[in-house]
Amino acid sequence: MSGIGHNNGPTLEGGSGWRRYAWRRARRELLPQLPIEVVRLRIRRAKELGIDYKSYASIRAANGRDIVALLFSSNALRVGPRVVTIPEGRAQTLAEIKRCGRLAMLHAPVNVSEFNRLNGVIDAAERAPDLRDSWGKVRAKVHALTASRGLPGDGVVVIGDTALEAEWAEAGRLGGFLPSEAIFGP
Repeated sequence: MSGIGHNNGPTLEGGSGWRRYAWRRARRELLPQLPIEVVRLRIRRAKELGIDYKSYASIRAANGRDIVALLFSSNALRVGPRVVTIPEGRAQTLAEIKRCGRLAMLHAPVNVSEFNRLNGVIDAAERAPDLRDSWGKVRAKVHALTASRGLPGDGVVVIGDTALEAEWAEAGRLGGFLPSEAIFGP
């Protein structure tokens, strides 16, 4: 019974063991049981993308769609105004990603034209939203990049290093966010 001053904590009434059992059983029955071949295909797909299976499976479960593109921030790619070329190790990792688009959003003052000219492992790059941009403007910039490539937003995952970059996924209604270590390692 709830009322004034009740904090909605666990009930002190009897039968909590039964309720816990019933909840766990209902939860177990609710979760899908994937055939082993489907799990194997998804493990293979996670390897193609260069991410661990747990991250891939959680993104896939959250939106019901495969990852069709990865959107990297300039921070994740380790490029800046003086170093416009992606470091060799990261470029090699990007080249090994299979059947997936590779996009980038570059923080100012990185020269987008020069970046596109020097980095063939990225399919398309645009200017990243900055701190002054409204939520709607961030959404518009992210959507412009994904829509120009004909990509469904919920199939695109942001790879970045900061909370600002994680917000791109929310604002753009993208498939999720992963820290750059998930792709490039520590």
